[in-house]
Amino acid sequence: MITTAKRLDVVEEYYFSSKLREVRQLQSEGKPIINMGIGSPDLNPSKAVVEAVVSAMQDENAHQYQSYQGLPELRKGMADFYQDNYGVALNPVNEILPLMGSKEGIMHISLAFLNEGDHVLIPNPGYPTYTSVTNLVGAVPVYYDLKEDNNWEPDFEALEKLDLSKVKIMWLGYPHMPTGARGSLELFEKLVAFAKRHNILLINDNPYSFVLNDKPMSLLQVEGAKDVALELNSLSKTFNMAGWRVGMVLGNAATIDAVLKVKSNMDSGMFYGIQKGAVAALNCDKSWFEEQNVIYRRRRELTNKLAEKLGCKVYAEGVGLFVWAKLPEGIASAEDFIDQILYEKHIFITPGTIFGSNGEGYIRFALCVKEEKIQEAIERF
Repeated sequence: MITTAKRLDVVEEYYFSSKLREVRQLQSEGKPIINMGIGSPDLNPSKAVVEAVVSAMQDENAHQYQSYQGLPELRKGMADFYQDNYGVALNPVNEILPLMGSKEGIMHISLAFLNEGDHVLIPNPGYPTYTSVTNLVGAVPVYYDLKEDNNWEPDFEALEKLDLSKVKIMWLGYPHMPTGARGSLELFEKLVAFAKRHNILLINDNPYSFVLNDKPMSLLQVEGAKDVALELNSLSKTFNMAGWRVGMVLGNAATIDAVLKVKSNMDSGMFYGIQKGAVAALNCDKSWFEEQNVIYRRRRELTNKLAEKLGCKVYAEGVGLFVWAKLPEGIASAEDFIDQILYEKHIFITPGTIFGSNGEGYIRFALCVKEEKIQEAIERF
């Protein structure tokens, strides 16, 4: 047998990759599974997006290799989107890099800036990929606590007490996944000042800001943020294009160029038709967000009722694509709790523990399930 690389010893298969295999097995056995675990939008993109892709198929260069930096009109669309929705001015020539989903950006950024032994500040709870990628590149995860009694925001006094001498990158993501805490411009200002003080690259992962959120924000709104910060964003949740794999990283020209050096050695450009569809999506007017949120609001109300059925207390201030809920007193394990529901009631819910130790005692529901299915889930109890 050929032995695997040592780097595989520090990561495990992604939770949803293995757990959804189990869910599919239960479905194949005839179990009527309602999947409220994963945040994969079940709604469709706008008709204009699909029409743009179909039309693009006839373009002369549609099937050739594409630019590593994406089509100029895609970068301009992303720049206009940020100007119109966040009030952030970006140069589409050198301050925006389209990605095949923002998740790949986590790897590209890490490869571009982290050496073996560098430290990385990672939120607990937070997106598990920050940890796995940090481990894969040989850097060291250093977790900072987010807790409900502090509205799932960093404790800056605790951060300042850490040994920050080896910290190169700090990950954050507001609106926060998994809790839905929305953050604030005041918080972003503190984070930018912290990053400047300690010479840390700050990265905000921002794919949820238009879902059930009346105040979309960008880290790059803070004056001087581009000196020390990048932002990742995605069309996956905002425009129901998760499977299309369209994201972006935004920041100053030098930092974006460093990421491009990695990316250009790992792929050969995004498919032309998908880029044209993304341009159409970015040109949707604000009625698109309003229409989506009418649907998500009704789903959230029903999901809150389901959580209450389970004796859970919902984090009411949360925005985004998920409902974060605290388990009843006396529940020893979130994973045992959700497994019991999966096997007895055939409903899949995500345990908070996959997002870090501070997720123990919590569960997460995704709003990617039709209303009638959420109602059916309620009735199963």
